[in-house]
Amino acid sequence: MSDARQRMVARAARAIEPGMLVNLGIGLPTRVVNYLSSDMEVGLHTENGLVGVGPTQDYDHADRDLIDAGGAYISALPGGAFIDSAVSFAIVRSGRLDLTMLGAFEVAQNGDLANWKIPGKFSPGVGGGIELAQKAAHVMVLTTHTDRKGNPKLLERCSLPLTAKGSVERIFTDMAVVDVTPEGFALKELAEGVSLDDVIAATGAPLIIPEGDIPTF
Repeated sequence: MSDARQRMVARAARAIEPGMLVNLGIGLPTRVVNYLSSDMEVGLHTENGLVGVGPTQDYDHADRDLIDAGGAYISALPGGAFIDSAVSFAIVRSGRLDLTMLGAFEVAQNGDLANWKIPGKFSPGVGGGIELAQKAAHVMVLTTHTDRKGNPKLLERCSLPLTAKGSVERIFTDMAVVDVTPEGFALKELAEGVSLDDVIAATGAPLIIPEGDIPTF
């Protein structure tokens, strides 16, 4: 990952608190596990059947029977539980997840999330994304601030098919930390080396700017 993405993932990891039950979605969120303190007591859940996910593994050191929902090799922490998909999704559907971190194609200023389908492009399906976004107590997003063409991903309203309405409360990007509030997007932190003007220009919706110095990460 680039330095900017590493900082984003490391910053997102700080949002996880001891004792939480957390699902890390496919893509950038799965990297968060590698930035958690080894002594933090937290239950990481993957919807394909493990509670107690440990750090990801490279090919040479992986147990080939242990993968997350995105197909990455993972480890299992002592005390972890292997469960079938029915139990795993029952955990999601019953609202037992304290937090889920998901990727995104677009996030609207009211918290709408689009992260599963770009019309005209192949998609393997929505997977557990809809239920995760609707049922977790808290939903946060990790994404680049703009797409590969430089178009904003944080918008007044989503143009892509929605995953969930009004679900997102915080967004970690390679440029900033942004909260979703009743008044719209609120800037909370800036990435190191990124200016306020850069973030305003890269955001496709009004941005509430805090008074005084803006913290960096």
